[in-house]
Amino acid sequence: MSPGSTQTAAFSNRWGLILATLGMAVGTGNIWRFPRVAASNGGGSFLVAWVVFLILWSVPLMMVEFSFGKKARLGTIGAFTRLAGRRWAWMGAWVAVCATAIMCYYSVVAGWCLRYLAVSLSGSLTSAEAQSSWDGFSASPSAVGFHLVAMLLATLVVAFGVRGIERVARILIPSLFVLVFILAIRAVTLPGASAGLEFLFTPHWGDLANPDLWLQALTQNAWDTGAGWGLILTYAVYMRVREDVPLNAFLIGFGNNSMSLLAGIMVLCTVFAINPAAQSEIVGAGNEGLTFIWMPQLFAAMPGGAFFMVLFFLALSFAAITSLISMLELATRVLMDGGLSRRVSLGIVSGVGFGVGVPSALSMAFFQNQDWVWGVGLILSGLFFALAALLHGLERLRSETINDAACDLRIGRWWSLCIGFIVPVEAIALMVWWLHQARGWDPEGWLDPTATFSVGTVLAQWAVVLVLLFALNRWLGRRFVDAAHSAGTAGASS
Repeated sequence: MSPGSTQTAAFSNRWGLILATLGMAVGTGNIWRFPRVAASNGGGSFLVAWVVFLILWSVPLMMVEFSFGKKARLGTIGAFTRLAGRRWAWMGAWVAVCATAIMCYYSVVAGWCLRYLAVSLSGSLTSAEAQSSWDGFSASPSAVGFHLVAMLLATLVVAFGVRGIERVARILIPSLFVLVFILAIRAVTLPGASAGLEFLFTPHWGDLANPDLWLQALTQNAWDTGAGWGLILTYAVYMRVREDVPLNAFLIGFGNNSMSLLAGIMVLCTVFAINPAAQSEIVGAGNEGLTFIWMPQLFAAMPGGAFFMVLFFLALSFAAITSLISMLELATRVLMDGGLSRRVSLGIVSGVGFGVGVPSALSMAFFQNQDWVWGVGLILSGLFFALAALLHGLERLRSETINDAACDLRIGRWWSLCIGFIVPVEAIALMVWWLHQARGWDPEGWLDPTATFSVGTVLAQWAVVLVLLFALNRWLGRRFVDAAHSAGTAGASS
């Protein structure tokens, strides 16, 4: 299919849909955030809570997203409008804005990964230069260049529509799993790696009395599975008519978390084997510090480390690019629903994405601010999906779409309880907890809208977006349903 084609398209089979959706779900959060968060929250104890919230947050929301995309055959704004009602178009628009804002700076992260892949291939990334290499690259014009490369690569794939996304996923996602599996096997064969396995898989049941552990586990599910982002909904637009919603949701959820476990094994076994004395320092280094400063040092101390460092950054690049592709497709799909062609929509989204992402490439403070504001915003997106499902009718959605004639794995009323009560409570608890933490970080300046991490900066940026969306709600409801219907794109034109 050529770029800009208007031919109706769908994933060729379930395997193509699963691989593309796994590409959306598996990203840098699995490889760089999960090992660090698991290590700082008790290892095996964290895993217990993490699996619980996979069932109580991620999988139920994935079913909502698959159902909305399959039933409405529209992006986030059109799906919310059609299924929840025209009064609620602004909620679908919030989901789109939030995911697109993340896309702008996530492209910078993908650029970091590509740059480190290039440097590791050249053999110039040494242990002694790991810190100086990161300091010299981050927030530099070079980071802007790699941000551009990442955006161009994702744009090239999305230009070919769903078939382009599927073809790339069929190559990159199996390759990603193989790469991370090889790295995990290498890690467990290192002398002393058994201590890392014991730490990761041995729960201390007393730790489960700590509410923070449960909130961290819920946060990890909210941020690394992609549930409630609108990305699954976007890919579900291209589902075949006879496609099983529940089975797909469980496959994606457990497939994504399996990748996180492999990444945890890879990183923690390497840390315990190579530099056990630096465990607390590594855990406290943050996502960027662990990935771009500590991991090169650990690989440098490992036999054959230069080769395995290339595999690590290759896997990280694959994960970043496939996730970036899904974010780019989400925003492109929304504009297509508004009556624009794929070519024009993609040009607007990629151009805006690159431009808005430049400040994040040039300033770590700006990058961290955007990650903070819109990362918490994703929790609000998950809440909006639950509310939209309630407005449509939980039992109606469960009987008509989730448990339709194509369903092999029938879902009981527990799902309605999760979406109608448990997920909203979880979302509100998470937002309150994160904003309360921010107040504790800076008790005097917690309402400062210009601070990098504050309640004020979250509320100010959210308020600007929400006020604008409220004001445009009637127009959004007309534009993104009526235009799609009249143009014949409700059947998922690509």
